[in-house]
Amino acid sequence: MFDEKELEKLAHLSRIECSKEEKELFLVSLKRVIAYVQLLDEVDTQGVDPCSHVLESHVNVFRQDEIGELLSRDVFLANAPAHIGGMIKVPPVMKEK
Repeated sequence: MFDEKELEKLAHLSRIECSKEEKELFLVSLKRVIAYVQLLDEVDTQGVDPCSHVLESHVNVFRQDEIGELLSRDVFLANAPAHIGGMIKVPPVMKEK
């Protein structure tokens, strides 16, 4: 079952800080969501083939990629909040131990 330890692990992985009150609310809410999803275990799926789309006539509606005019590096970097050496600077995602 989903418990406070699992919630803390999830919060750490998501980089979310929660107060004690928020943790209590999230724990109750997530337990309700998990219990609701577990209702699917009761559905009889014998003889039902797996599918990746609800509609068999699913068609890709995206357009084909087309090569267009490229922005100059200066124009491109003008939209970036920070850049260094001609590249966009982003905050680190992983920290060293």
